[in-house]
Order: sequence, then C-alpha cells, then structure tokens
Amino acid sequence: MVNKTLRFYKYENDHLFSYFDYENLEKVSQEEIKNSNSILYYLNKLDPLYSRKSFSLSHPSLMFLESEGINLLQSNENCFSNILPSWILEKINNREIVSINTEYPNWEKILSQPKKKKWKVNLIALGDVGSTLLIGLRLLGGDCIEEIGMFDRNINRLKRWEYELNQVRYPFNEKSFPPIKPIDEEDLFNCDMFIFCASKGIPPVGSNVVDVRMAQFESNSEIIKEYALKAREKRFNGIFAVVSDPVDLLCKVAFLESNKNSKKEYDFLGLSSNQIIGYGLGVMNGRACFYAEQSKDTIHYLEEGRVFGPHGEGLIVADSIQNYNEEISDYLTYKTLNANKEVRSFGFKPYVAPSLSSGALSIISTIKGHWFYGSTYMGRAYVGSKCRLISSGIEVEQLDIPYSLLKKITNTYESLVSIR
Repeated sequence: MVNKTLRFYKYENDHLFSYFDYENLEKVSQEEIKNSNSILYYLNKLDPLYSRKSFSLSHPSLMFLESEGINLLQSNENCFSNILPSWILEKINNREIVSINTEYPNWEKILSQPKKKKWKVNLIALGDVGSTLLIGLRLLGGDCIEEIGMFDRNINRLKRWEYELNQVRYPFNEKSFPPIKPIDEEDLFNCDMFIFCASKGIPPVGSNVVDVRMAQFESNSEIIKEYALKAREKRFNGIFAVVSDPVDLLCKVAFLESNKNSKKEYDFLGLSSNQIIGYGLGVMNGRACFYAEQSKDTIHYLEEGRVFGPHGEGLIVADSIQNYNEEISDYLTYKTLNANKEVRSFGFKPYVAPSLSSGALSIISTIKGHWFYGSTYMGRAYVGSKCRLISSGIEVEQLDIPYSLLKKITNTYESLVSIR
C-alpha cells in the first residue's frame, strides 16, 4: 500500500476514495463523502492481466488486496476492520461500495452506469443447449427480461424457434413472456447480456472420448475468440455469458483475446475480466443435490454444501462447509462428475439439465441479483463458486474454508491456470 491515509475525491457527480494519490481528481473532505447516500467508489491499482476491473467491495479485506486468486473465496473476519471509519464499514456491509482498478484504461466509464430492471439478452447458436436454454428464458424470464434476440447461421432454425416460442402463451395473459426475435449477427452486442452457446465437434453418444468437454476446447476456442473480438469492436459493456464447454477455459480465452491490439499486445480495451461469467457449475450443484437426496447420510448437502471449480474434471463437491467430511464429499464429487456418463449410457446427450440449471436459471438469477453458481476471474483463472451480480458489482461468497478443502480448491485452481 502506497499510503495509509485515505484520500477523498469527486469526479463529476460521483464520490471516490483511495489510499492512492490521484492528482487529476478533485479532492474533497471526508465529511462531504460521508454524508452521501449514493454508491461510493474505492480506487485501487492492480495488474489488469491478473485482476478484475471492478467488483462489489463486500468485505474490508478486499480494500487491501495485493493480488487476486483463491484468496477471494476465503473469509478474513479479523482483518483491517479496526483501521477503517465506521461509516465506511457500514457502506461495505450494505454493499454500497464499488472497487475499481484504475490500471484499466477508461476505468471512469464504470462510474454511474445506469441499472435496468429488465434486460435485453441476445443468444448465439440454437443447437440442443441453446434452444433448451431459450425455452427456459422464455418461460421463466418474464419479470426480468425485456426481449430475447437469437442468432444462428441456420435460417430455418431461427424461423422455427421464432414461430414455436412466440406461440407459447399463458391463456388470458398473452404478454407475460419476453418476445423472441431473430437478429442479424451485426446486432449481437446490442444488449445487456450476450449468451455464447456456440459449439463445434461435440463427440457423439457412444464415442470413446473420456472428457467430452476438453475435446471441444480447441475448436470452441477459435469460435469464442471471434466473438470476443466482435465484442471489443462494439465496445460492449454488458455481461458476456459463456455456456459452451469447457466453460471456465473459454472464459479466459475470451478475456485474453479481446484485450489484444492488432500487434497482439495487451491494451485492455476489450472485455474486462469481470464482464465475463461462466455458466457451467449450476448443473453440478443440481447433480450433487440429486445424488445427495438418495441417502440420509448425504441429504445435508442441500442445506450445508457447496460446489467449487470447473464444469468437469477438477470439480469439488463439499458436503458441508462447517462440518466438512472428506469421504462423503469425495463420494458426491465422483457421482456428480460421472452423472453425464450415466445419461449417455441411456443413449442420450446430457444437455437438458445443463441448459436449464447452469443456463436459464442461473442467468435469470444473475439478472435479478440473486445468488447463483458461476465462474468468475480469480487472478489467473476462471473458477466456479457461489456468487451474485448486484448494483455494486460481482460479489463472490467468502467462507471460512477448512484447510483440507482449501487445499483441494487450490490444486484445482493451479490446474486451471496451467491449461493454455
């Protein structure tokens, strides 16, 4: 930390504070900011390659981050609270402070961003996952989605889903569902959330591929790179939602590739890391719940458990945070990881539960500001955990994680970091 004295600033109509000195900002008194009823902004400086542009400052320890990683998951209850003014602590507890990394160019654009009650969402690719997710959004998103745009290179698919889904109606409540509209590729980023469901080369049922998700990494990386660059060109400010496999790795590809200039140098003028959220962990929680319900020895997972990590190899199911049992957790992890193989053994692709649990339900929770399971950036990799998107930004749940569980999460994290 450069200086242990807090400085207070004003930028147009917004109030900011920091331990760093910003000569280009208007200095104001603590009293002026203290009496403000609006969202405040805390300014920090971290390497943008390994950190988020902004997030909800939900705990005092987050003001003093020197790096971001798995430490974002671990609570630090006794840290730093005694050196902060009580009014700042109150703001933190009320989730009324946005942390901004001023090492990102154009960081000022985060200030006073308008918040919408209903979002416009656009979805690309109407295969098994995309079309099922679309059904979920149409049926369940009426109170938070203004309109759903869809794009697919197969014109007949577009026409089919336009006709089919716009004919799904509540009797005598005909406008209760958000309208579905085909859009041109050029308009994909004219929205609040872009949903990436494109995929190539999914191994057929009965193939000998051990890890279906990783088999798609190379081909899907090229596809997501194309759309991440389009998002950069359009200066997209919304949420870039990744549903295609492998979710966590594709999120990182989108972040890195969108932030390179024509010389392949990082300029961080593309998607900020916190704009990109991976939607793959919701179904892993759903599968863990399914197996946990089958025994009185595991049923407590529904109330006490958590899932961490990727949608695939490296997943960690914790039966309980407060009373962590490694044997039960390992059993639930094994069953959850192999659930998709069981569905394939019946002769079907396991896409319905992922499309709805990881996709539609989690996306709707995101828009509403509710807790969900998603992959967010933690320094060098996207890692799945319980999180939510509120008015002050992304909040990652912090827990007092037992050492043996934290060690497993750290191993998974390092494994994700090593995959390029």
